[in-house]
Amino acid sequence: MGILLNPDNLNFKEAINSEIYIDKTELIKHTNKVLQTKQKYICVSRPRRFGKSMAADMLTAYYSRGCDSEQMFSKYKISKAESFSEHLNKYNVIHINMVDYLSESENIDEMLKFIETDIIDEITEEFPKVILPRRLTLRNVLNKVFLKHNNPFIFIIDEWDCIFRKHKHDKESQTVYLDFLRNLLKDHSYVALAYMTGILPIKKYGEHSAINMFTEISMINASPVEEFTGFTEDEVNSLCADHQKDYDKMKSWYDGYEIGKYSIYNPKSVVESILRNSFRNYWTSTETYEALKDYIRLDFDGLREKVTSMIAGEKVRINTAKFQNDMTTLNSADDVLTLLVHLGYLTYGEINSMGTGEVWIPNGEVRQEFINSIEDGGWEHLMRSINASEELLKATLDMDNEKVAQMIENCHNDNASIFRYNDENSLACVITIAYYYARNKYIMHREYATGKGYADIVFIPLPKQTELPAIVVELKYNHATETAINQIKEKKYTEKLQDYTGEILLAGICYDETKGHSCKIEKFQKL
Repeated sequence: MGILLNPDNLNFKEAINSEIYIDKTELIKHTNKVLQTKQKYICVSRPRRFGKSMAADMLTAYYSRGCDSEQMFSKYKISKAESFSEHLNKYNVIHINMVDYLSESENIDEMLKFIETDIIDEITEEFPKVILPRRLTLRNVLNKVFLKHNNPFIFIIDEWDCIFRKHKHDKESQTVYLDFLRNLLKDHSYVALAYMTGILPIKKYGEHSAINMFTEISMINASPVEEFTGFTEDEVNSLCADHQKDYDKMKSWYDGYEIGKYSIYNPKSVVESILRNSFRNYWTSTETYEALKDYIRLDFDGLREKVTSMIAGEKVRINTAKFQNDMTTLNSADDVLTLLVHLGYLTYGEINSMGTGEVWIPNGEVRQEFINSIEDGGWEHLMRSINASEELLKATLDMDNEKVAQMIENCHNDNASIFRYNDENSLACVITIAYYYARNKYIMHREYATGKGYADIVFIPLPKQTELPAIVVELKYNHATETAINQIKEKKYTEKLQDYTGEILLAGICYDETKGHSCKIEKFQKL
């Protein structure tokens, strides 16, 4: 049992002994399947605090010859797998946290030398009868041990990309580091599995990546292990039931990462919310919002409009194919937004396999971080609209038609450089910004399927706000408010709200190019 070579299982033991632990052990079924195959190289990139290190500790505890983990895993899902006993604690595991070495090194050469020296020292102690090669490199030593004992190595490298985050502009050191990983891992029979974790996908340079043998598992494409990216809806639903927590509110705050067919929750925030009995920003509070602010202020054409639309709850088109997988080679709004997906500030839905998709802000916690980032520095008009949104909701509930119309007009005028009306969708962006505060009391739905069609916007009170009326909004461009109200009634947009027992407000909000905004609000009492 060593520090880097064949570690114990104590780190994973801490995870399963915690008050809240979600069983993700079936990830091991996938890694068992790819052992000693061409698919044995896996690079997992996820945002910080999304369980990457826990997964690395779990794999170490399962594969390492330095411990006996059969009892530890016996009550978890992996114990039912056919491959469970075949690979349990059977491999030489080398587990490296790159942050540890980066922090104690003055340069990349010293960092890599420290890694090589420490691993060779532990190999020498573990395998004293192996005659070391005269040319003492880590690769040569590993080859010698493998030839002698015919037991391959599993490499688990945590925070593999830390050099790209800490030394963003040091291209030479980044290249040296990638070459080190290639020379250590690529095309060597002593490698049974290489599992790396980080925030960024593998850096591209030149015509090819130095480590292009890796399958990349990212927030853009997590197949085939999507369910292990974070907490699933079923897992969070069970946690809320076990701890008597409000599932709808948990969903509003921390859900929203679209990973294949799964809707994934932020694990850090869910756990903190349950343990601390409060809904607030937990994941975003672990890092200053300055990082997000610096990126969304970059002067790329269309970036401000796209950010504003996402704050309003919209999805925006994006091409992720050109992103260079670093934090400095940013040449377009698409590059910035792709980086924000990998950092966890946005989520991504694929439209086609050519890198085209949509991005949006996943949940209330992250949306608040965007608001924190725009409170100063050129976003004053947008913030004025957001700050007025509580008053607008009150005016709507008071059925003050003139005030509602005037406040929406103010929001449009303040943000006219961003929102250029040409259809009802553009009007909807202004409405959702103008009603930003309503998210504290309502679940807001765009294009809500109900009755004989889709209501433009529907406000459904949160479970603890049942004294409030539901609101159905129909938007019209160059039409009268009566037309909007009549459409709500004729197409029975209120039908799907029958589970709501109080009154419903019908709101027709219109924009006429010559007359400006108008509003009509009526009460609708269900039968």
